[in-house]
Amino acid sequence: MELKVILRDTKKNPKHYLKEGYIPAVLYGKGIENIHVAVNQKEFADVLKEAGESTVIDLVIEGAKKKETHPVLIYEIQRHYLSHQPIHVDFYQIQKGQKIKTHIPVELVGEAPAIKNLGGVLVKNMDEIEVEALPQDLPHSFVVDISKLEAIDSKVCIKDLNLPATIKVSASPETAIVSVIPPREEEVAAAAPTAEAISEVKIETEEKKAERKEEKAGEAQS
Repeated sequence: MELKVILRDTKKNPKHYLKEGYIPAVLYGKGIENIHVAVNQKEFADVLKEAGESTVIDLVIEGAKKKETHPVLIYEIQRHYLSHQPIHVDFYQIQKGQKIKTHIPVELVGEAPAIKNLGGVLVKNMDEIEVEALPQDLPHSFVVDISKLEAIDSKVCIKDLNLPATIKVSASPETAIVSVIPPREEEVAAAAPTAEAISEVKIETEEKKAERKEEKAGEAQS
């Protein structure tokens, strides 16, 4: 996958590039000097959607004296605090045979019986998992099937992922990725009828009985 960037003039305010439809960025890595670039906003969004932050892409620098292609990862994205649109990107150049540390997103699939049938609450403890591996061994995401969560307090841990030996996870194997906890006490309390509510129902029932007696008495007199 290829992504084109242009060389960026560091004397210009980064906002200048944002107004022109570009995102200011920097390319760095082991053994190279930082290169300030800018990437088209739409093209970056398309590549990010397809590749994510764990797939190696070829970064092509346009405007250089000769065509330069750098194998990189989208290492970090800074976003605007209101619009959440990218305002700066870090591209990390990788080297052949070099293991890297990065974060792989967690994707939940399926439906948990413990939630559907028992009223449990799903807790996603990890949105992403830090791993170390060669770039070609990095997965796009970790898919976690929550249909295995059949009981309250059940969980899926790191050790349940069945990872290949080529991927090393920073977290403990016992770390829970997702779990099911009992329904909150206030929800249970809200669902259960109170003594006051039962009393009101009983009073209302007695009133209805009295009304029916009066109606029957009136009908008999007529």
